[in-house]
Amino acid sequence: MSIDTLRKQLAMWKFQSDRIVFTNGCFDILHAGHITYLEQAASLGERLVIGLNSDESVKRLKGMSRPIMPHYDRALLLAALHCTDAIILFNEDTPENIIHQITPDILTKGGDYQINQIVGADFVKSYGGQVQTIPFVNGYSTSAIIDKICKI
Repeated sequence: MSIDTLRKQLAMWKFQSDRIVFTNGCFDILHAGHITYLEQAASLGERLVIGLNSDESVKRLKGMSRPIMPHYDRALLLAALHCTDAIILFNEDTPENIIHQITPDILTKGGDYQINQIVGADFVKSYGGQVQTIPFVNGYSTSAIIDKICKI
């Protein structure tokens, strides 16, 4: 979704008193750990909005060999999940700008983050929103999957 389309959708959801949950990530090579995390994030509210790092953003964060899958493919896979209500692509290294524009009720990241490390946490808390971590699913890692494939 474009930010303008998302804002209109958010206004409708908020009018219905739906709680908006926001999370973000690269989601390169979608795996069971991602699915478990996203389902748990969605269960915190009525609507799950996913901020997806663009290809350019992933390259800056993960290196020139990433992403494995282009952002349109990653977005299509995420959109197919029953727990996903909206996806917004961002080019920056962090979703700070998106978070300020959508003002989610709940901001969440995986348990490998501390609350004080979550981008946008102070902003969300400033208007009474919640910031939560979701336990990390051990044994799942995109980098580990890539390493395993490279050894074949």
